[in-house]
Formats: sequence, structure tokens, C-alpha cells
Amino acid sequence: MGIITTQKIASFYDRFKDVDITFTKEVIQVIGLISQEVYLKCGGDFWPCIIYSTSFQGAKIIANVKTNLTMKLEETNNSVSLRFCFKSLDGAGPVTFFVASRSIGYAPYEKATDVAIFTLQFTQRPPDDLIGIMGRILEANFNFVERKEDRISISLDSQRKMRILPKDCAVFIEGVPRHCILRDVSFYGAKLIMVGVAKFLVNKDIALRVDFDEPRESFLIRGRFINSETVEGRKDLVALEVQFTENLVPLGYKIRINEYLGLVHLEVSPPVDSNAN
Repeated sequence: MGIITTQKIASFYDRFKDVDITFTKEVIQVIGLISQEVYLKCGGDFWPCIIYSTSFQGAKIIANVKTNLTMKLEETNNSVSLRFCFKSLDGAGPVTFFVASRSIGYAPYEKATDVAIFTLQFTQRPPDDLIGIMGRILEANFNFVERKEDRISISLDSQRKMRILPKDCAVFIEGVPRHCILRDVSFYGAKLIMVGVAKFLVNKDIALRVDFDEPRESFLIRGRFINSETVEGRKDLVALEVQFTENLVPLGYKIRINEYLGLVHLEVSPPVDSNAN
């Protein structure tokens, strides 16, 4: 991920400030949350907690109520700080910060007697680090719906900018990997060329492995061959269109596609005339 500008941070905040993200295992992995370093500060004391969800306005956390946490909340008039901790993408130390909050209520978590889910309301705008980290996911999910028709042709230029490794691309058919060449990719599918006969491949369920660099990531995306074309002058090759299974597209892949589309948008946008009235 490149540097996120102040303008982009402001855009994330304005567009998505009320949208909650549930911290699933996939989300935690993608954002690099260090869960064991997350805790709630109340007064001068600290309580381990689990982040259930967050927006730019507040969060829901899960914590043990068999401690004196609720008593401490009464003493501090429900004033707390939530500590976030993320892995650094550049390999440096972790990114940590507190977000000043107010506890506005809690309830038993899944009928448990010793664990409750607390609703926190942020009392100030969260740090840019949180807005940038969560904004990447929010925008990728939004554009996954809004830009499903956009296709990215695989060229030397797009390979470099996406940091995609097309030579390592493989398609798994009935669990067996087959080498293939990517022609284009999108949020919802891809086109590729491989050795084979169209009539034996179309309508088969497959999994496409797409590899990226900086950082190195490999995504296995499930889908189906839905169409085929001949490859001129090569009877041994077939061009195939893959449609991904929508609810199984990895979040990390969505982010990669979204960030490339955003980069292209910036390159084609006309420059702002500073002398314009």
C-alpha cells in the first residue's frame, strides 16, 4: 500500500464515518491487528478486550465483567480509552494509539454471565492511522459492488503498478494445478489462456491462484469457467472466462484491485487549475 494522503483520509472519513466493520478472522488478518495488544484503559487501569466491530464514530468491544471494570466505569463517569495495535507494513515496530471514548452501555454477550459486549462512543475523531487502515477495507467493499464491470488488462505497465506476478498464476481444476496466462482481471472474474479443450472445461468449478508482490500475497479465488474463445493459430490453447464466486472473493484481493483502479483514476484525472476562479 502506498502512502495515504491527507485528502484521501478526509474522503474516507466523510464517506464511511457511520459504517461499521465487524472484525472477522479475515478482517483481522488483512489489517494486521495484534489482538493480544488491544485493551481498554479506564482510569489508570487496563483490561484486555476483543474488538467486535468499529466505525469512525465508535466501537463494540467484548470484555470480562467479573473484574471490577463496571465499578471503575462508574468512578470515571464511563470515560475510557480504547487501545488499537497493528502490524507495520514496512516491518518497523507496531502502530499503536488510543482513542478517547465513552461507554454508553453493555449487555451479556451470547447469554454469557461473565462476558459482556460494551458499546463505546468515540469522543473525538479517531487518529488518521485508524481511518486509513479501515478506510481501505470500506472503499474496497464499496467498489466491489459499484465497479464490478471494470476490467484490468494485464500488460507490463499494469503488472508493475499492481505488483502482480502473472508468471506464477495457476488454475486448480478438480484439485490439480494447471499453468495459465492471465489476460485480464476484475473484482468478479478473470480471463486466461491455458492448454486444453473448451468443451471439457466450460462450466467446471475451479480455483484461480493470483500472486502479488510487495508485500508478497497469494490468493486462491474460487469460481467457474463460464465461457471460452479460440486462440488464433493455436489449436492446443483455449481462452477462458472465469466468474468468481461472489461471497468467496478474498478481502485482500479486493483491496489490491481497488487500489490499482484508484491509481489509474488519479492518472487520468485532469489536473486542478490553481488559477481557476
